[in-house]
Amino acid sequence: MSDYGSDVEDDSEHTLANPAVVDKYKVAAEIANKALAAVLAAAVPGAKVCDLCALGDKTVEAEAAKFYNKKDKDGNKIDKGIAFPTCVSVNNQVCHNSPLDDNTVVLEEGQAVKIDLGAHVDGYIAVVANTVVLMGDANAPVTGQQADVMQAAITAGEAAIRKLRPGSTNNEVAAAIAKVAEDFGVNVVEGVLTHAMKRFVIDGNKVVLHKSSPELKADEETIALNEVYALDIVLSSGEGKPKMQDEKETNVYKRAIEKNYKLKMQASKQLFSQITTRFPTMPFTMRAMTETRGARLGVVECMSHELLHEYPVLYEKSGDCVAHFKATVLVMQNGNDRITTWAHQPLQSDLELTDEDLKALIAQPLKSKKKKKPKA
Repeated sequence: MSDYGSDVEDDSEHTLANPAVVDKYKVAAEIANKALAAVLAAAVPGAKVCDLCALGDKTVEAEAAKFYNKKDKDGNKIDKGIAFPTCVSVNNQVCHNSPLDDNTVVLEEGQAVKIDLGAHVDGYIAVVANTVVLMGDANAPVTGQQADVMQAAITAGEAAIRKLRPGSTNNEVAAAIAKVAEDFGVNVVEGVLTHAMKRFVIDGNKVVLHKSSPELKADEETIALNEVYALDIVLSSGEGKPKMQDEKETNVYKRAIEKNYKLKMQASKQLFSQITTRFPTMPFTMRAMTETRGARLGVVECMSHELLHEYPVLYEKSGDCVAHFKATVLVMQNGNDRITTWAHQPLQSDLELTDEDLKALIAQPLKSKKKKKPKA
């Protein structure tokens, strides 16, 4: 029995203990990495943000179509495709910007562009995010505050991924991220969570809360073998307290599977039917709906009865620099496997990590070398 959309797993069939599951995670990662590469290549001055989001989603679908086309042992088609719709957030936009096709915003030289997306194969999810500055000279390094915050985020990610090992606690991972941010003089963005992921569950209940607040706290938990994490690093030169500016910009939602309600409006019924058929557990963009105007009407009633979770577009203050890097991490016996990547462009920052313990931690390899078997 598969735990479709559930955060509970009773056995090892759907965990990394099963090599077939590891293979599906890695194929999902390959798809996500290719989609990210496609969007990065197209992210140039003059490119429309909505076109980049559509490109990312189309690439995920096209790449997913190449794999696992035979039916499973029960005779069912293997579900695969978008696990998180492509978002392209610019400058002080922190996350979740996935505008509709009629949006006219274009990228400009010098902007910091954050790309975030995800793919899945049979419910096994790989997510990835990267930040790039649109430079006139592709070989020139990023400088100034944007370089500082990007270098801090990359360094925090390298520390966190090495802390994310069996026996460590979620609080220890968060502390490593906070210490790096402190050394670089930047702030961890509130509300960002590193979620454990399971089959068809992109936001599991086990989390690393990067920055606690009176409104948001997380119980201490221990990292365990064979878990999968979406390591999500978001740092800012500003206060790290992003806010929604316009509710109308929200285009990314996820079905609240624990809620039910008999909708009244026809537009709401049509929208919800599409969601339950096409996106029963994964986040989706309104851009994917067959008729966006009607969907816009329907989403109001769905939200008023808590049938959907929203992913609002959040902003730091104008002029703040933001960096976002995300990787999918498999907690394996011989070390962590980072299956999605956050390769970055050249950076020129005068700041560096000073904490000796974290420097020593980052110097360690992610995986232990396999010992050679002695010759007989």
